[in-house]
Amino acid sequence: MDSAKPPETLVPEPPSLIPGLPARLFAPRTGMLRALRRRDYRLFWTGNFLSNVGTWMHQVALGWLVLEMTNSPFLLGLVGFVQFAPALLFSLPGGVIADRVNRRLWLLGTHGTMLVLALALALSVSFEVITYAEILVIAFLLGTASAVNAPAFQAMVRDLSSHEDILNAIAMNSMQFNLSRFIGPSIAGILVSTVGLASCFYVNAASFLAPLAALSLVHWHGEPQAATGSLGERLVEGIRYLRGHRQILLLVSIVAMVSLFGLPYLIFLPVFARDILQVGARGLGYMTSASGGGALVGALLLATWPAERRRGPLVLGGTLVLFGAVLLLALSRNFYLSLAVLVVAGGAVVCAVATVNSLIQTLVPDNVRGRVLSWHTMAYFGFNPVGSLLVGVLADRWGTPAALALAAAGPLLVTAALAVAVPWLRRLQ
Repeated sequence: MDSAKPPETLVPEPPSLIPGLPARLFAPRTGMLRALRRRDYRLFWTGNFLSNVGTWMHQVALGWLVLEMTNSPFLLGLVGFVQFAPALLFSLPGGVIADRVNRRLWLLGTHGTMLVLALALALSVSFEVITYAEILVIAFLLGTASAVNAPAFQAMVRDLSSHEDILNAIAMNSMQFNLSRFIGPSIAGILVSTVGLASCFYVNAASFLAPLAALSLVHWHGEPQAATGSLGERLVEGIRYLRGHRQILLLVSIVAMVSLFGLPYLIFLPVFARDILQVGARGLGYMTSASGGGALVGALLLATWPAERRRGPLVLGGTLVLFGAVLLLALSRNFYLSLAVLVVAGGAVVCAVATVNSLIQTLVPDNVRGRVLSWHTMAYFGFNPVGSLLVGVLADRWGTPAALALAAAGPLLVTAALAVAVPWLRRLQ
């Protein structure tokens, strides 16, 4: 008589960190969400995701408010300039600060400041006492707080994740930013058309409570560097590092080109929604969400990108596709075609800019990481206002579509030339 075959022993799958999601997504080295295995990074990620939902609602409502108040593409571009110009002025000092202070306490202070400013704007709009000049002032102050916040925030991503998970952590950070960019504008479009503009600004103010709570709970184990030199000396040290490392310098330059000539399309979406495609505030929300949805897809691509594969093609390919998409957006007069183009543009931005961020995080030593990241921040946020102002001037003269087309055509050719003439850029790991 044959003996009975013993039953197979089934090894239960470990519980997931987030109910409803498979545990394999968090598996070390292979899981798409593996950076979220760490409690502190998970708190940090969640708090900033909720805050960014409010920030994107704020952006949609602000653009619509300014266009309704002024009916001027130039004045709309000027708000974009004022909002992001502080990145040109304060990102580099912010990088020095990020290397010298307790980053957790610094971020608590900057987020608290942004909460107060967002609430002031909400109250002014609610009581109908807001003026264009006041919008410019609040936009500048919010931009200043964001500029000095950004290098410390980027460095905290590295502080709260492990070395082997750093690329995934950066991709996950990009994912939360762009997931919020997909969700927030859709909500804003509905609220603007049903409840009113002020509701979006109130939600943004409340959303800053999420990162404040998260930062209060995380355990930051980093140590500020000793203050061995003046602010100027530390800035010069960062500049010398860039000058001596042409790979990093070229990568930062590509981000600056993307920001200067590619990103202004986001500032002028209200003009496309109202005057060209005639889809109103709700259509504006869908258009901004389409860009965010594409960016989310780009972030998912980065999260699953194998560590052994080259990242240089992502930078070049993302930059080429972005400028091609902006050119198509300028030519499109169909709402659904424009949505599709915006999806592509959003994904391309992430593939280019977030990949550069990951390369800096892995190639640059810790002692200058905050300062080099501040150059990335300045390139990404600081050149955008200059581009917005330039496109605004051209738009007042020749129309917004022609202005965007002119802005995209030249960089498209420059990027193609880089892909051919700089072979080491294609081979970056």
